[in-house]
Formats: sequence, C-alpha cells, structure tokens
Amino acid sequence: MDQNTTIRPAGAVNTPGSWPLVFDVPATADVRQWCSDHATLVDAMLNQHGALLLRGMDISGSKKLAVCLELLFGDALMGYQYRSTPRTRLRDNIYTSTEYHSEAVIVQHNECAYARQWPLRIGFHCVKASAQGGETPICDSGRLLQLLPPELVDEFERKQLKYIRNYSEFDLPWTEVFQTDNSAEVDDYCQRHQIERQWLDDGTLRTWQVNPAVARHPVSGMRLWFNQAHLFHPSTLPVTQYQQLRSLYTEESLPRNVCFGDGSPIPAESIALINQLYLEQMVVFQWQDGDLLLLDNMRCTHGRLPFSGERKVLVGMARPWELADIMS
Repeated sequence: MDQNTTIRPAGAVNTPGSWPLVFDVPATADVRQWCSDHATLVDAMLNQHGALLLRGMDISGSKKLAVCLELLFGDALMGYQYRSTPRTRLRDNIYTSTEYHSEAVIVQHNECAYARQWPLRIGFHCVKASAQGGETPICDSGRLLQLLPPELVDEFERKQLKYIRNYSEFDLPWTEVFQTDNSAEVDDYCQRHQIERQWLDDGTLRTWQVNPAVARHPVSGMRLWFNQAHLFHPSTLPVTQYQQLRSLYTEESLPRNVCFGDGSPIPAESIALINQLYLEQMVVFQWQDGDLLLLDNMRCTHGRLPFSGERKVLVGMARPWELADIMS
C-alpha cells in the first residue's frame, strides 16, 4: 500500500468494532492506477472483512467506474438478468441502484441469493448523497447465522427454500426480469439455470426454484445465512400492501412468495425473527459524494434507508458464482 493511503474505522452507527474499514485515497491519486496497484490488497481484505469503503476517489462517469471496479474485482462486470428489482442499465454493465420510491425501506439482502448464480463482488458508488437518509446499511451474513436459533437454521437448511414468482405489471413483467420479449429465450434461460416454469392460459409466466438457505463461502469456507426468504415472504410486506395484493391475487398467484422446499409454509414468526435480527445487526454509515463501497456479496448483505432530496448511487457486480461451484 502506498504511504499516502490510510486505513481507519468508518465510525459507523451501531457498528461492532471497526467495521467497515475505510481506505482514505489521496485526492491527487490517479484512480485507475490506484485501483490497479491496490487490487490484491483490496481482494484480500474483502475476503477477510467482507466490506471496504473507499473514500476520496475522483470517479466521474459510469465508464470510469466500470474500469475501476473491474480492476479492483479482477473480473469483467456482470449483466443483470433474472432481475428482482427495477434498475436502469447505463454503460459497461453499470446500473442504477434499485429504483424504489424514496420513502421505501429496502431490507437487508445478499444480491441474487434467490438464484443459483450470484455475484461474489458488488460495488456501490455514491455519485450524490441525499440531503437526509438514504444510507446503505450492511450486515454480516456469518454473524447472522450464529445469532439465529439453531432449530430455525436446522429446519431451513433441511427443507431448503422454494421461491415462487408470478410476473405481472404489479411487480416486474417477465420481459424486464429476463431482458427479452421472446418467450423461447426465457424457456432457454430457465432450462439452463434449472428454473421450473409454467406459461399460464392468460399468457403470464410462473417460475419456481428450490435453493439452499445456508451456503459455504468459496474462499473462506465460512458458513453463511444466504437466502432471500424474508424478502419473498408475504408477511414482510406492509399490511395495507399485502391486503391490496390479496384483493387482486390468490395466494398461489402472488407476485412473489416462498415456502419450504417440500411445499410446507414458513411460519411468519420465523420471518419476523430474521427481519428483527437484520435490524439489530445492520451497520449504518453516512454516504459522502464520491464514496465507493465494496462488498463480498456472500459475506455481507446490504439495504437502503428512506431518503429525501436527490440521491444517486450506481452499482456494478462481478465474479459470478454458481451454486454447483460451492456444492461440489
């Protein structure tokens, strides 16, 4: 590491110890050269700590951001297919962060943990911090697994999780999720990724897939709570939103749902406990314009708090991992 770069605690709210660590990058640094020179160190520290905040970097534009992330992650950035949230693709596989209303809370989650392929690395670049709120809290997936009741973990691990999606304009249409308007291409994608599917009589699409609730990190070997059961379970929705959905859809046709792999229901009490632990364990830091947050996507979850004022955060993902890679 060069002598002008310093490492310090983030000074985050509700943080255990010094997590995440902050790299103070010199204002005079050539960011491309800095990323190239520090890529090995950054990778090692992400493997060890799971989260790093790079502060002081002059990154202007999505093209430059893509170059920096590819240097730091040592891999080309991934496209975002089999989507779960609305985003806009910019250039070079840089995307806007999830485009939900500013009043909405985005709960903690590992990106694409509902699928059998996910990015091992994810980076968030704060172009413009909001005047109030809009933080991107993070949480340690290994710590969460340790805190969950053993009997809950055992049940989720034994039974696994069945994610069910019905694509509609209420949530996301299949054309946006799969980035095509060709149903044959959707069939091909589902077959290649072991996603069960059914085209209904009205032309809508239903998919489902059974995946693990716990995963082992491919580098550290650490066991991690790695799923999106709490995001797909209807009990997580605000009561009024759930009631609105049930007035439009049957239980089996809800835009998103999850049950155990054997088809049995997941108790709402279990989901409430998971959500409560995420709230208690999440670490909140204040964005500054120009910040670059790097996460090991398996080790760390992320979310978003409500905000007011203009906010712009861009995202890039890299190093795809397959479920088969960590199960073999």
